[in-house]
Amino acid sequence: MLNQLFGISPSWFSDPFLAKTMVLIVNTWLGFPYMMILCMGLLKAIPDDLYEASAIDGAGPFKNFFHITVPLMIKPMTPLLIASFAFNFNNFVMIQLLTNGGPNMIGTSEPAGYTDLLVSYTYRIAFEGGGGQDFGLASAIATLIFLLVGGMALLNLRFTKLSQD
Repeated sequence: MLNQLFGISPSWFSDPFLAKTMVLIVNTWLGFPYMMILCMGLLKAIPDDLYEASAIDGAGPFKNFFHITVPLMIKPMTPLLIASFAFNFNNFVMIQLLTNGGPNMIGTSEPAGYTDLLVSYTYRIAFEGGGGQDFGLASAIATLIFLLVGGMALLNLRFTKLSQD
């Protein structure tokens, strides 16, 4: 489409920067509806009385946004944002189907790609290794992933507990 409209054809799959940009654009496109529905629900839950009282006090739209809307949305959104980050941290399917971890890094001893996540990198080490399958290294990386995601889950639990207090 870009080639037809503007006469350019970006090398999405061979340029590392463009490949990362493509993954970011697709991931944002996929996650946008979920976050939009959450934000719309939170905005509807904010009582109109607060905005009416701030209008009587002379507050403008920017003051309303930063002193009413953001504080009332950030507490319920924090655990959801952390969970979304943890999901995207392990979004193996998107990387595998979109780029297969590529473009490959040249000169590495392990099969690493510029768009690889830890999960897709672990998969490549375990099942697509250039020098053979290295299940030991893949298991070590999987343990690291477990510890990182477990830490994020504990952080999420802590923020959820704080928001309930």
